[in-house]
Amino acid sequence: MNVSYEWLKELVDVPVDADTLGEKVSRTGIEVDSVTHPDTGLKKIVIGKVVELREHPDSDHLHIAQVDTGDDDLRQIVCGAPNIAAGQTVIVALPGARIGDNVKIKRSKMRGEVSEGMICALQELGFSDSIAPKAYADGIYVFNEPLTPGSDALAALGMHDAILDFEITPNRADALGMRGVAWEVGATYGERPHFDDQPVVEGDTPITSLLSASVTDATDAPSYQMRIVQGVKIQDSPLWLQRRLWNAGVRPINNIVDITNLIMLGYGQPLHAFDYDKLANKQIVVRRAQAKELLTTLDGNDHELDPEDIVITDGEKPVALAGVMGGLNSEITPETVNVVIEAASFAPVNIRKTALKYNLRSQASSRFEKGIDVASINLALDEAARLMADLGDGTVAKGHLSASAIVPEPVVVPITLARINHVLGTALSSTTVAALFDRLGFGVEVDDDTFSVSIPPRRWDIHIDSDLIEEVARLYGYDNLPSTLPTTTMTIGQFTPKQKRLRRTRQLLEGLGLSQVITYSLTSVDEASQFTLSPAAGTQVAFPMTQDHAKLRENLIAGLINAEKYNVARQQVDLALYEQGRVFPRTQGHSRPEEKEYAAGLFTGNLTNKNWHQAARAVDFYYVKGVVEQLLRDYRLATPVHYEAIRDSQDLHPGQSAKLVLGEQTIGLIGRLHPAYEHAAGLPQTYVFELDLEALMQAPRTEMAAKPAPKFPSVTRDVAILVAQTVENAAVEAVITANGGKFLRDVTLFDVYAGKNIANHQKSLAYTLTYRRDDQTLTEEEVNTAFAKVTTALEEQLGATIR
Repeated sequence: MNVSYEWLKELVDVPVDADTLGEKVSRTGIEVDSVTHPDTGLKKIVIGKVVELREHPDSDHLHIAQVDTGDDDLRQIVCGAPNIAAGQTVIVALPGARIGDNVKIKRSKMRGEVSEGMICALQELGFSDSIAPKAYADGIYVFNEPLTPGSDALAALGMHDAILDFEITPNRADALGMRGVAWEVGATYGERPHFDDQPVVEGDTPITSLLSASVTDATDAPSYQMRIVQGVKIQDSPLWLQRRLWNAGVRPINNIVDITNLIMLGYGQPLHAFDYDKLANKQIVVRRAQAKELLTTLDGNDHELDPEDIVITDGEKPVALAGVMGGLNSEITPETVNVVIEAASFAPVNIRKTALKYNLRSQASSRFEKGIDVASINLALDEAARLMADLGDGTVAKGHLSASAIVPEPVVVPITLARINHVLGTALSSTTVAALFDRLGFGVEVDDDTFSVSIPPRRWDIHIDSDLIEEVARLYGYDNLPSTLPTTTMTIGQFTPKQKRLRRTRQLLEGLGLSQVITYSLTSVDEASQFTLSPAAGTQVAFPMTQDHAKLRENLIAGLINAEKYNVARQQVDLALYEQGRVFPRTQGHSRPEEKEYAAGLFTGNLTNKNWHQAARAVDFYYVKGVVEQLLRDYRLATPVHYEAIRDSQDLHPGQSAKLVLGEQTIGLIGRLHPAYEHAAGLPQTYVFELDLEALMQAPRTEMAAKPAPKFPSVTRDVAILVAQTVENAAVEAVITANGGKFLRDVTLFDVYAGKNIANHQKSLAYTLTYRRDDQTLTEEEVNTAFAKVTTALEEQLGATIR
């Protein structure tokens, strides 16, 4: 919430400047994100009055204005604003002035005519488009009241104020109004707020003769109050009111709508104003919407309602979504003469659901969701009626309508001094604690060391003694609390083996050059079930925010692909990404999913770029396989992982993908995305892998042991074989390893060939077999005998031909 320092000082005595205040409040419980001074960098900006105006002789859109800026002579300024006119009071930046974005204004010539300054729009001084009045969106700002030419325009615009950005947490919604902020700041400095509440002057016409109001279910609207102001004149708000609104980040509209916003900002109580003459039956009924009932809201959008929505009706048709937005059919317009004001309390859950459902979140709905001060509902209503009568030249009808009401009662919370000191580790006296409660405006009765604290309705966040302890701690000062060590035996914290392994996995992947990304656990229905390692039932969200977040993910690759799309769209195509996180497969028949730790990676583009001494090197399947094997090696698995080709996947390349199998369990996959998938997604060649870390962590491991360097030489034999194209390298190596004998130390594939002089259905594979004994030198006969068993087994088991 944007808090005006000047407005705050009208409500409570603030003994420090705005920056000091922001720091102090942050240390007492409500964070002040920033303190902004709107006039920073601006200078030589004054009030001017356009005395004469004529067309520029050499332009069809420029005007030459003679402007009174308080000097002895009029100042000539060339202006292109379409809304400039003689007699206006405007903002003038003099030569040498600095306006928004540090732009300097100089004396210049525009098509031959001298211009001694600039007539400004609010946006040129740094105002946001969202708060500048719409009437001046495409032109200069015109003051609606007389001001002295040459006086300080920044002061007139309220730009010498300071704006404190209060970060209000949901439990402190009492500070969503300036009065609540005044109580908070007053408690911080031991000052009592002073509010200038003035009585409402009523006319002779009873409100009951003009309107009736009822609430169908009091749980929907526990309090519903109304007043009527007759004979109002719709016009721009006075400058003081506009200042308060735009310093709070709200756009001025007209005097009636602006007053409702002002009261919301001041009291934290949202109001709504209806055009009385547009209420067909001159009655208000608060009820639930009927199924498929229609309402066009003030933003011009049509909504089909349902019985979960609370609506305000004129007895027949809806005229507003309660607590969210009014209807277009009862809007305040320049022709409005009679105004109905609504001040209420609505069911928070319904308001939140309705606002989310129709994407109509607003400052009003946010306050109703978090709660309001029920003791201020009628105070806010009366002040709004008084201001509308004053600023709109109207008359307040006699009395107010109360369709439902809450009797505000303080909450009494008992607490002992011993309890406070025990929790905080302090030795505070009862006098000190009672004084702190008094600063908050709480009633206190002390009986020995027991306090009976009466909590006013404006602090509906306080219900139990722990809440009171928090109030004592923050007002006493967190930095004043003593620092002590626990007196009980301390347990030294440490990571569990699983936590250590997960951190080790991330360290290894980052050491291999991958960058970590974190993606959403909720994804779309289609993406959730892609790239799964085993079939599983999905888990859908009952009420998803969007269809892109409708299901718990069962893989990590889909999230990495979304991250790749984001980067590729921004011309970042050399990527090496990984994510370590949880997936949520659900076993059929179970109501809750499992949570499994996975790791996944994605590669695309070049590993190294071209430069003067090397060519570019693109990522390929074998590089990704090397990363995976380096990671697996660190797990020291007792059973080796083997690869099985994936032939039937719609997402992975049929010739460049495989699943990783440990024993009988699939624990991962690796490969390139299917070309059709890449084309449909607009992606370059992309390689991915995914590993089930839960399975890897549960698998048996071997202990790492150091071995001495070999003392005896090794012997190698090369063999080239012809096999069918369908025979995989893994099958060949398995046969060689099984039949190579106890002295076989290594098998390396060094050549693959298919083409000329080789049948179409065959391929040539060449291997180097390395033999070595650790106790003596191998003999030729031992090597030849072992090698012969290998060649025989290849011929018999795989149908290979030895070349």
